[in-house]
Amino acid sequence: PGGGYGGHAMDHEGVQIADWLNSHGITAVVLKYRLGAKYNHPIPLGDAQRAIRFVRKHASNWKTDPERVGILGFSAGGHLASTVATRPELVEKLDTGFDDPIDRLSGRPDFAVLLYPVITLEGPFAHVGSRNNLLAKNPDAKLVESLCNDKQVTKDTPPTFLVHTSADSGVRPENSVLFYLALKKHGVPAELHIYEKGQHGLGLGQKGTPFASWPDRCVAWMKGRGLLDAAK
Repeated sequence: PGGGYGGHAMDHEGVQIADWLNSHGITAVVLKYRLGAKYNHPIPLGDAQRAIRFVRKHASNWKTDPERVGILGFSAGGHLASTVATRPELVEKLDTGFDDPIDRLSGRPDFAVLLYPVITLEGPFAHVGSRNNLLAKNPDAKLVESLCNDKQVTKDTPPTFLVHTSADSGVRPENSVLFYLALKKHGVPAELHIYEKGQHGLGLGQKGTPFASWPDRCVAWMKGRGLLDAAK
């Protein structure tokens, strides 16, 4: 869920999303990552990577495929998801030093789904509230740039599905556009949907509105990539 790194929109961007995924036979884990102002970067990133490793560790118990573990994030949760997707080299740097078998597993997702995500933390399209909560006020410029995730995309970034609206004034749609263009530049499979209407924080969308079609399009994308095929 999103929440500007200061809260969790747990209902419409957490539990409801898990229920929707479950309805399509997808195992869902809702991550309650630690937040600012008490916890700054890299604590939320470590929480997200730990969650991915935890799912892989328990894949056989949950009858899931450890090589088809994705991450889905809304708004600031989309920033966290895109950080996990673009910065796998940070995994080892965040290890605690304890000999935990889970820490030996990959923290890199196999695919990402980003809904009206915060992508950049600098310039006119930055979400200042998320930046302040994640990094505190007056952060080092190099640290800020390192967490502008359109600049961190490589050929190894996982396939990504993006959704935004043109009318979003909370997190500007240019965030998704920047990330999509970076994915395209590096040859990473990507799909982007920008709806005309709808303000920030829509979750699954109101029934009967164009935005409410994104869940079906996302499922179609996952099916097209073989992510929902029966395990072999």
